[in-house]
Amino acid sequence: MRVTRPMLALTGAVAALALAGCGSGGDGGNQVPPTATGSLEHLAAEAKCRPNMQTDADEIRQALCGAGEDKFVLATFATDRGQREWLNGAKDYGGYYLVGRKWVAVGQQETVTRLRTRLGGTMEEGSEHMNPGGSHNRGGHGSGGHHG
Repeated sequence: MRVTRPMLALTGAVAALALAGCGSGGDGGNQVPPTATGSLEHLAAEAKCRPNMQTDADEIRQALCGAGEDKFVLATFATDRGQREWLNGAKDYGGYYLVGRKWVAVGQQETVTRLRTRLGGTMEEGSEHMNPGGSHNRGGHGSGGHHG
């Protein structure tokens, strides 16, 4: 995979968000709309956020949205392959990912779950080593309890 400066910048933002704290679970049972498509600005409008542009390059555009625990990274990609390569690398940092066609939103679990009710998409989860409370961490390390 060719690592570009914009990719490194976005990966750094993902790492910061992933390490900012674990989201607590809860699916609220909300309806998921058809997956949104379009430019970063269009997706941001659908998510009801004012995008703070961080990277504006041919292969990737990235913005920060929201504040506090509701902060998330929204990124759009020029190609499906570029998106998948980025996701494969970024997931090592943990976090929760809402994935659409040529776009990704990254944030805490609750934030990404709420975004899914506006943008649709598929939920994906980062590395179990960086998501200690992640849904794929059932049992393996003897956590000794369940948080409700």
